[in-house]
Amino acid sequence: MKFFNTFRYIIVVLSLFLVGVAESAEDTEAKWNNQLKVEYFGDRSIKESSDVIELTAPYRAEDPATVPLKITSKFPQTSDQYIRKITVLIDQNPEPFVGEFTFSEFSGRADLAMRVRVNAYSNIRAIAELNNGMLSMNKVFVKASGGCSAPIGADLEAAMQRMGKMKFKVKNSPDADVPLLTQLMVSHPNLTGMQMDQVTRLVKPAHFVQRLNIEFNGKPVLTAKTDIAISEDPNFRFYFVPHEAGVLKAEIRDNQGMVFSSSYEVKL
Repeated sequence: MKFFNTFRYIIVVLSLFLVGVAESAEDTEAKWNNQLKVEYFGDRSIKESSDVIELTAPYRAEDPATVPLKITSKFPQTSDQYIRKITVLIDQNPEPFVGEFTFSEFSGRADLAMRVRVNAYSNIRAIAELNNGMLSMNKVFVKASGGCSAPIGADLEAAMQRMGKMKFKVKNSPDADVPLLTQLMVSHPNLTGMQMDQVTRLVKPAHFVQRLNIEFNGKPVLTAKTDIAISEDPNFRFYFVPHEAGVLKAEIRDNQGMVFSSSYEVKL
């Protein structure tokens, strides 16, 4: 069994590397047009522009398992006009769905930053849905290979022991009506089900954060559905408008049913 798992891992990594080298922006565009667009958005019209959001990422990633993504919104969240949700896809990943992130007018800004795994040369897409139902897409092409199958480090046991620990960093402001830049750091191995344990040489089963819910004084700030493309130890940066002092709370649930939570007191 150990030999079989090791052999399977080598074959997966080699095949994914070869696919990654061969892929081009045109190949991944074809996958979007012929499969992903219909699968995730049906026949809805999607405008490609940078008028609503702009996605940035390195053209050539230093580490395919921790590729930084940044989504910048082009207008503030108000009750009249706001971004309801943003869907992030990586066309050529084994599971293209990275996450669906839902905002509200309390978010202040629908900006978002995170680190993702990129498994082959691919377009990465961020599709924003406004409160009026309009869809707007921005994309970048990233050269990276093997991010979803990158070997697990030798400290997996330590990572499992600290799993679920969370920490907020909030850039406080004396103005309660100004969006606050906030960072949530989560300790979780976020195993993809394609990675080999460097100690046992066995492929470990998938174990990743699947749901995220962030509230302030009981009101929603950011909720998300995520999958295996989110990197180890997920790290999310976002905004929220406090309006008053209170408690910022995060709860995560992973695909194995484990639930963790953490709170942070915001003082103005």
